Amino acid sequence: MTTRAGARLWVAQRATAALLALCVFVHLATIVYAVRGGLTAAQILSRTHGNYIWGAFYSVFVLAAAVHGAIGLRNVASEWLGFRGSAAEATVLVIALALAGLGLRAVAAVVL
Repeated sequence: MTTRAGARLWVAQRATAALLALCVFVHLATIVYAVRGGLTAAQILSRTHGNYIWGAFYSVFVLAAAVHGAIGLRNVASEWLGFRGSAAEATVLVIALALAGLGLRAVAAVVL
């Protein structure tokens, strides 16, 4: 991997970390608000059904987590296992796509 590609991954890792921090804060604040308001799981799901703003929020959350997690796993596999080269890059891409796909499927189940 080139130095430029490594720098881009480093920036992507830090940018997604900042985005995840914001998303986790909003998610936890929403949970606290819902629980203190006495909402049940069924009531929460009824409020999220068809709410595309929450769908967009959680889609961004999922995509940031997929990118962040895949880059982190790539770094761990490279440092600990010596997993490098095109096979490593392809494996990490598959992991990122799987995480994104599964997460977006969950968002769709809650929103649609």
